[in-house]
Amino acid sequence: MGDERDSRTAIIRGALNRCPSCGDGRLLHGYLRLPPECDMCHAPIGRHPAADGPAFFTMTIMLLLLIPLIGFTWVLFRPSPLVLLGVTGVITTILTLILLRVVKGAFIGYLWAKNEQDRGA
Repeated sequence: MGDERDSRTAIIRGALNRCPSCGDGRLLHGYLRLPPECDMCHAPIGRHPAADGPAFFTMTIMLLLLIPLIGFTWVLFRPSPLVLLGVTGVITTILTLILLRVVKGAFIGYLWAKNEQDRGA
């Protein structure tokens, strides 16, 4: 496409699970499945698969959050090591599952804005 796409708008729309093109259709169907095209504007968003990028960024963000989470939990509550492991494990799992969906949407929005698509192997 020759038209200029706004990266910021596309990333925000993607993070909010909206089509980066029109902002009305859902970007992800189910938990992480990317449809071939938008339900509303029929933009071919399926040509912009995110591959392993969202998982990498999600792991990086969560590892940066895990150290302060363990530290603050230990200093403020002084739980036993098993309770600390259980609490931080549950919190980390929930945050990772939420964050992965948001990061994947933002990543697909960025790929759409830059018109990067899977060219095949």
